Amino acid sequence: MTIDFGSLNYLAVIIGGFLYMIYGGIYYSTLLSNKKEQQTKGTFKYIYSVIIAFISSFLVAVLVHAVSAESLLQGALIGFIIGIIIKMVYVKNALFGLISKKSTLIAICDHVVIFSLLGALHGWMS
Repeated sequence: MTIDFGSLNYLAVIIGGFLYMIYGGIYYSTLLSNKKEQQTKGTFKYIYSVIIAFISSFLVAVLVHAVSAESLLQGALIGFIIGIIIKMVYVKNALFGLISKKSTLIAICDHVVIFSLLGALHGWMS
């Protein structure tokens, strides 16, 4: 299987990066608004988050393209599968006590939703 990177919709990758940032900003500002004292200080977390947003959008675009998903629903399914895989990793980490159950639930919901949205966007714009 060969992926033609020239045929990816790079406008969708850019829109997906911004979608990820907007969703994350709303999601985490609502859930973590009273936890400002526990957050890492400095701007690195914001720079890293922006980079992750665009990398995530690009990788979802590659996967949606690789499986020839050409609709919003097909793309959403690919994104949902990605979110479920990430969910399994968080649950495993929680079972070993690496992160709290509350943090696990927050992360699971975040990733399942955003990757489903990214998949839907890339499927729709493919």
